[in-house]
Amino acid sequence: MSELTAVILAAGKGTRMKSALPKVLHKVGGKPMVQHVLDAAATAGAVQKIVVIGFGAESVQHVIGSQAVFAVQAEQLGTGHAVMQTKDILANVQGTVMVLCGDTPLLRGELLLNLYRQHREQGAKATVLTAVMPDPSGYGRVIRGEGKQVLKIVEQKDADPSELSVNEINTGIYCFEVEALFAALTGITPNNSQGEYYLTDVIGILVSQGDKVWAVPADDHQDTMGINSRVQLAEAEQILRKRKITALMENGVTIMDPASTFVDEEVAIAPDTVIYPFTWLEGKTIIGSGCEIGPNSRIENTSIGDNTVLSFVYAHDCRVGSGVTVGPYVHLRPGTQLADDVKVGNFVEIKNSGIGLGSKVPHLSYIGDTDMGAKVNIGSGTITVNYDGKHKHRTTIEDNAFIGCNTNLVAPVKIGQGAYVGAGSTITKDVPPDSLGVARAKQSNIEGWTQKRK
Repeated sequence: MSELTAVILAAGKGTRMKSALPKVLHKVGGKPMVQHVLDAAATAGAVQKIVVIGFGAESVQHVIGSQAVFAVQAEQLGTGHAVMQTKDILANVQGTVMVLCGDTPLLRGELLLNLYRQHREQGAKATVLTAVMPDPSGYGRVIRGEGKQVLKIVEQKDADPSELSVNEINTGIYCFEVEALFAALTGITPNNSQGEYYLTDVIGILVSQGDKVWAVPADDHQDTMGINSRVQLAEAEQILRKRKITALMENGVTIMDPASTFVDEEVAIAPDTVIYPFTWLEGKTIIGSGCEIGPNSRIENTSIGDNTVLSFVYAHDCRVGSGVTVGPYVHLRPGTQLADDVKVGNFVEIKNSGIGLGSKVPHLSYIGDTDMGAKVNIGSGTITVNYDGKHKHRTTIEDNAFIGCNTNLVAPVKIGQGAYVGAGSTITKDVPPDSLGVARAKQSNIEGWTQKRK
């Protein structure tokens, strides 16, 4: 096959989204819409990707980064005009250009690969990706002639009754031979009600020249859905979520209630894990086998080992080992690393800390900026006091230490291996290994105080 280049149109504002954010950056399935399109193009074999930007250009460039090169459409004058902006980039390119829309996040790479293959096999100058719609109202109809070649694409307002009866529509996605595309683009004009240069006019020019124009229908019309509003964004989210959850269940994951489970596209879950209702799994989360996750949990960009249980947990940008129990009502903040067999109980917050093998933080504690060894026991109500008002400091708790209830460890401080800290202490100095640290004020009882107060 010849070289395939993808041109992704992403210059529009998307006024119906009513947003300051460029339309193509709105997320579906945990990724910006345009990222889904870039991924599908890569799967189809695109060796180069060009993104046409306009509204919010800097934001789009920042998100896409080095995945593509950019062409700027300073004034949005139609799809044909957008493709014209890539002429200099494509000046020395031969082969096929696949024109894609940046607001079609449901596109599958396999669908685009099939489009490209058929385009090459048919020897066409242009190939249109079409969809057979239950209700084609509002879409341009694809009119085929002898041998199923495309004769024209006719907009609904210009169609006669026989053309309106056609339910095969133009999706706005095409393959073109580069030379034929730019030769035809020189012949299109903005002589229409919108005053824009339409890419569909290229199809008419190629047909009039006797060039072969082919059409490939998508297996599922939903794959080609464009997003123009928040309502359609939610519809796309539901479709992607259903795809993802179905794939997980088919690969051995138990989803107790798919309707109340939300899993981003890049999440990976091993077999024999159970996901309870009202659970959000986001970003690049990875979950091992034999786990129980949820209910009412949100896990983002977190790796979890095997046979771990998380219930009523919010964890983000963390690492959790195997055989770990967390929850209920636990917040694992960025930088947290729980080793194997750790237990974190109810109403605990851990931030930027490493918790060693088999250690326990059972309940009602805050552990921040802490390096904790193995088999440490943290008593209820323990606080690592890590902030002095200007700087964060670290606490070190070595293996087999025992921290009594209602203890403050004022960082920077170190609790040595096997050391004990008495309950109710505020520790401001290091406790040596195998020692007992106690820091309490001497208790005084004032007899008769209550009666005197009255």
